Amino acid sequence: MTGGGRTARTAQEALLMNLLDELEARSIAILREAYFRVTPLAMLWSMGKDSTALLWLARKAFFGSVPFPVVLLDTDMELPEVYAFRDELSRSWNLDYRSEHCPPESSVDRTLPPASRAAARKTAGLRELVARERYRGIVVGIRRDEQAMRAKERVFSPRLADGAWDLKHQPPELWDVYHTDIPDDRHLRVHPLLDWTEIDVWRYTKREHIPVVPLYFARDGMRYRSLGEKNITRPIRSNAATIDEIIAELESTRDPERAGRTMDSETEDAFERLRTGGYM
Repeated sequence: MTGGGRTARTAQEALLMNLLDELEARSIAILREAYFRVTPLAMLWSMGKDSTALLWLARKAFFGSVPFPVVLLDTDMELPEVYAFRDELSRSWNLDYRSEHCPPESSVDRTLPPASRAAARKTAGLRELVARERYRGIVVGIRRDEQAMRAKERVFSPRLADGAWDLKHQPPELWDVYHTDIPDDRHLRVHPLLDWTEIDVWRYTKREHIPVVPLYFARDGMRYRSLGEKNITRPIRSNAATIDEIIAELESTRDPERAGRTMDSETEDAFERLRTGGYM
């Protein structure tokens, strides 16, 4: 590589690191704002790359520990590797880990298509969790670039009494001024990763050496790009077996991140119905 090529690459790498620093600082500020202004507070942890990166950020924000409960909405349908990852990390990071078993599929909206009904179990589980524990805030690791409906979210997003999302009546968030006052029968969803992209998360995971579930790395030409329950998620074709290879793949692919989530392709409005009903 010529001197000019090395200089250009070094400058690009510096810009990427600066971007990650800015994203990290903003997410940490959001986590601290939530902790000091919204009580009681809990965080959802699916063991996916996003929520694990968010856990890492929470540990940075609070000097090595997470000062609120970390909850899995458990349908008993996670992949075995996901449960193994949960056990190892919750032990080594000394998390206040809790498992919330979700109601059966028979208890959710029967008009939803099959995979969406399975996903809606988590909505029902979260509704029961919030009602029982009286949480005022739930920290969630969603990103705007993941899905079109999530692009319309706020960082501090109020939920109605039944957990539903009122898309048309969201508070403005100008100059990072967040609205945290809500009626007693409602709660806030807090989204510290909202401005991140999929590739940002992977670059940050690489830089910080954050552990991830091995299913993200290709084996026999297949890997999971997005982790969900085993009955509604499938792997994609890929030979990316390292984080560097995943980043290179993402720089060139046009396939959506959630291509392996069967509920996203059932009907045109399936995910929209899930989200407005309270899905993460």
